[in-house]
Amino acid sequence: MAEQPTFVIVGGGMAGGKAALTLREEGFDGRVVVVGAEPRAPYERPPLSKDYLRGESEADAALVAPLAAYEEQGIELLTRTEAVALDPAAHRVGLAGGDELAYDRLLLATGAVPRRPPLDGAERDGVLVLRSLADSDRLRGALERGGPLAVLGGGWIGCEVAASARQLGVAATILEQASEPLERVLGAELGAFFAEVHREHGVDVVTNARVTAVEGGGRVERVRLEDGSAVECDTLLIAVGVAPDTRLAEAAGLEVQNGIVVDERLRTSAPDVFAAGDVASAAHPRYGRHIRVEHWANALEQGPAAARSMLDRGGPYDALPYFFTDQYDVGVEYFGLHAPDDRLELSGTPSVAGFQAFWTGPDGRVTAGMHVNDWDATDAIKQRVAG
Repeated sequence: MAEQPTFVIVGGGMAGGKAALTLREEGFDGRVVVVGAEPRAPYERPPLSKDYLRGESEADAALVAPLAAYEEQGIELLTRTEAVALDPAAHRVGLAGGDELAYDRLLLATGAVPRRPPLDGAERDGVLVLRSLADSDRLRGALERGGPLAVLGGGWIGCEVAASARQLGVAATILEQASEPLERVLGAELGAFFAEVHREHGVDVVTNARVTAVEGGGRVERVRLEDGSAVECDTLLIAVGVAPDTRLAEAAGLEVQNGIVVDERLRTSAPDVFAAGDVASAAHPRYGRHIRVEHWANALEQGPAAARSMLDRGGPYDALPYFFTDQYDVGVEYFGLHAPDDRLELSGTPSVAGFQAFWTGPDGRVTAGMHVNDWDATDAIKQRVAG
C-alpha cells in the first residue's frame, strides 16, 4: 500500500458516510473519497417514510453528519457522481463522464433499488417508489394533492407510508398479495395485528390482492385487481421490496448471490474490495451462514466495521440484527433474525398497550424477539436473543 493511500467509498448512504468518518476516527490520514449519485451528503432513510414525509423534520436532520464535518476531516464528497465501472485488477473505478479514480482499497456501499413489478400502465404520473429524499419529496407533494393513496405492498415501507398518509388526513388503501400485511416478515398472526391497527386508523387493507393494471389518463386514477375489482387512487406507491444494487460488482466479476458476497470481515472475492450495508451478503458468525440485512442499524454498524477491516483492524462483524418501526402510536423493536419455520411464542395478547414476541428454532434456540410498545423490555429481549 502506498505511503499516502487512497480509500474510495462508492455509495452515499448511511454505510458509506459512517465508513468515511470512521476511517478518520481510526487515524487514517490518506485520501478518502466518497462517490455518491445523489446531490446531498450521506443521509439515513428511516425519516423518508415517517417524519420527513409528514413535514415534521427537515432534510438536514437526516444527514449522517453535517457537510462541515467532512470538510473538516478532509473527506472528499463527490455528489451527483455515478460510479459506472470497476476494475479490481487495476484498482480503478470509472465514473460517469469518463474520469477514473485509482484506489488502494475500496468499499462498495451501493445499497438497494426498489423493485418494480411489470404492470400495465405503471408509467403513468402518480406511480411512485420510495428510496431517496427526492422520492419522499415527490410522495409528499402527491399526498398534498389530497387524493386517495394506494400502496402496493404491505411490508414495512408500505405500512409506514400508509400510516403517514392517514396522519396527514389522506385516505389510504394497502394492497397486499399475502393473507396479511407483514406476513412475509412476521407471520400471519402478527400480520393480522398490524392489519387491525391500520384498519382502526381508517386504512382499507385489502389482502390476497393481485394488481394487474394501473388505469387512468395521464395520471393514475385506479388500479385494477385480478378479480376484476378496482381501487380508486390519485397516487400509487409501489412498495414491494428492494433488490441489492450489485450492478457494479457483477460487471467487475465479484461473487454475487443475493448481494455482494463478503466474509466475516466484509471482504469481497476481489483483493482490497469490501462491501457493507444493504448490498452486502455477509458471513455471520452467529448464524453460520451469509445474511443480508436491509435495515438502518445494519448500515450504521457495518459501515464502521468495514472501515476498520479496510485498515486491517477489528474482528468479525457479528452484530445482532436490529430493526425498528413507528406506525401511529405503535412502536416496535425487533432483535435477531428468525426463519419462516421458527416457532412463534407471544408474551401477552397482541395489543397496542404492549406485548412481546419470540421466535425459536428447531434446536430450541431463541432466534429473534420483538416488542410492541413495551420499551422497558428492550434490554431483556436483546439479551435473551443474544444468548
